[in-house]
Amino acid sequence: MLTRQEAIEACLRLPGAYEDYPFEDPNWTIMRHHGNCKMFAAIYARQGHIWLNLKADPMWGDLWKQNWPAVVPAYHMNKAHWLTAALDGTVSDDT
Repeated sequence: MLTRQEAIEACLRLPGAYEDYPFEDPNWTIMRHHGNCKMFAAIYARQGHIWLNLKADPMWGDLWKQNWPAVVPAYHMNKAHWLTAALDGTVSDDT
């Protein structure tokens, strides 16, 4: 997965997910859950790549950050409960 549309489609495969554009900046796509309207992902372009801010259990987030260089502490989010993944092709879609 390398494009914004591929990231949106992957998120939409999750039950109850929908996309939202709540900011005046069209660069940010927010993925939410119908049940509680909370966001679970933010998709945006930065430094020539599409990036995902993802909500993650801290234990899992630490594991992913240790094993994949494309996964880093979250951009503009709580670093304990969010992580950022660059869609640069270094992490497989299956992962």
